[in-house]
Amino acid sequence: MKQDIHPQYQTVVFRDTASGKLFLSRSTTSSKQTVKYEDGNEYPVVDVEISSASHPFFTGKQQLVDTAGRVERFKRKYNIKS
Repeated sequence: MKQDIHPQYQTVVFRDTASGKLFLSRSTTSSKQTVKYEDGNEYPVVDVEISSASHPFFTGKQQLVDTAGRVERFKRKYNIKS
């Protein structure tokens, strides 16, 4: 293998901006921001918009929204009986 061509694999904290929950993981991504984690060490932090802590599928708050009757239009178009 060639030397010095691979990104650095390091411990990183991912912060869910929706719930504020922190996840410690390893990644090749990096950040100039740091955060003090529960174990007392300081790690680079990467903000993510959604994770298993805030995604409706994982939290059990998932709702099926039929906007503008799309299901009904599909059924009429293809003559599907319910």
